[in-house]
Amino acid sequence: MAATGSEKQGAKAFYVTTPIYYVNDAPHLGHAYTTVAGDVLTRWHRQRGEKVWYLTGTDEHGQKIMRTAEANDVTPQAWCDKLVEEAWKPLWEHLNIANDDFIRTTQKRHTDRVQEFVQDLYDKGEIYKGGYEGPYCVGCEEFKLPGDLIEAEDGTKLCPVHKKPVEILKEENYFFKLSEYGPKLLEFYEENPGFIQPESARNEVLNFVKQGLDDLSISRSTFDWGIPVPWDAEHVIYVWIDALLNYATAVGYNENPEKFDATFPANVHLIGKDILRFHAVIWPAMLMAQGLPVPGRVAANGWLMVGGEKMSKSNLTGIKPQDLTSHFGVDAYRWYFLRAIAFGQDGSFSWEDFSARYTSELANDYGNLASRVAAMVGKYFGGELPASAADGDAEKAVQEGLAKAVATADAKIGEELDFQGGILAVFDFVKQVNGYITEQEPWKVAKDESEAGRARLATILYTAAESLRAAAVLLNPVMPESSQKLWESLGAEPSLGALADQPVQDAARWGQLPAGATVTKGAVLFPRLEDPKKD
Repeated sequence: MAATGSEKQGAKAFYVTTPIYYVNDAPHLGHAYTTVAGDVLTRWHRQRGEKVWYLTGTDEHGQKIMRTAEANDVTPQAWCDKLVEEAWKPLWEHLNIANDDFIRTTQKRHTDRVQEFVQDLYDKGEIYKGGYEGPYCVGCEEFKLPGDLIEAEDGTKLCPVHKKPVEILKEENYFFKLSEYGPKLLEFYEENPGFIQPESARNEVLNFVKQGLDDLSISRSTFDWGIPVPWDAEHVIYVWIDALLNYATAVGYNENPEKFDATFPANVHLIGKDILRFHAVIWPAMLMAQGLPVPGRVAANGWLMVGGEKMSKSNLTGIKPQDLTSHFGVDAYRWYFLRAIAFGQDGSFSWEDFSARYTSELANDYGNLASRVAAMVGKYFGGELPASAADGDAEKAVQEGLAKAVATADAKIGEELDFQGGILAVFDFVKQVNGYITEQEPWKVAKDESEAGRARLATILYTAAESLRAAAVLLNPVMPESSQKLWESLGAEPSLGALADQPVQDAARWGQLPAGATVTKGAVLFPRLEDPKKD
């Protein structure tokens, strides 16, 4: 999908968000999947030379957090502080997540602005007092429609996400006039067909809104762990109203107008499909009511599945990312989930599939190519990259393959959020370079010590090294550690500068790696896997 006008404005940052995650437990693979996707997307846009802002954070209010803290015999704030500092922030650092900000919904910069936003809506007549009675899932922190529930064998109504009984709430609450925004939302969806991604998610939202919207309870009155409603201290603001507003409060809403105007709204909200309605229905309606611009895109990723069940702590299928990074490494971890699963679709994880792809694509195709090229430059030219002589048809085919890979990857990752398609385009090029070396047989050409033979060998090895230079640039947003190692191995930095400063869209321009660069065979990029310990 082509970028919207707001995405192309130089003055506005390319603003990407993850959901803010509940801190009722430590993060698992599902949380990391979305956060890595956002990191790859924003790193890619930074390497386009764009101004970028990447936000993540934690959702710290609501009944679920309160009950978890009580079960652990601590205050909700103490629980949140512990989880954020000991689990969430360290994991993002471990996974090389380059977020620009980390917002916590218990921070004053957020809570004050939320109260101001809700007060404004109340003053405008968008909020009124009423009664609510109906099913509620504490795990989702969501008021459920009867039609959303599934039935257990004994007739108990269950949340379809958590497979646990819902609670029947009866409270006097404040309501946002969401029902009035149905026609406006449908008109907006029609005018902005790319707002919701993928198409299946768009269709779900359209069908939901066409059925008619109910007004939304925006307060709770039976517990106190939340932001107080400013005009009625007996109520706290419903946790999802609180949470959604982080996308505005984190970038200066009602506090830093210059930053807010240069950042808001988000170009892309990355979310799990289970929170689609909040982001594609409630959030734009809130912004419309306040006269603020709506986001460019809401992109819902699918669920990671283990044994057919969504990966989550409540389903006991949560796997710690560190369980995998300790075996495969951080770069391979970042690569695998975006390579193996089409973003927007459900995908299954297995240790066996990860191992097979690691060995075939990372170690054999990519890592081995880097090692072979460095070794041959060292053996035949003393580690000094030779200048290429005349390029023949074989070299031109490699150059054309690179141009195709760059164009495809830039469109897939940078615009369409098709991370799998973009990564595959680069690895198809890696396979092409491997095929080129196999066909050209430089080890045989090296036996010809004539001037013509040396020139031919120089052309082959320069072509291979220059191809690796481009691969390092294109894969840097996905695998920054191994890409940096390759960049250093090729001797690129002294003449070309820092890898992170290399424009992805310029990666196909041939001849950037200078002759005479010092090529060294460093550590293997993707070492052979050891047999995992059996539990």
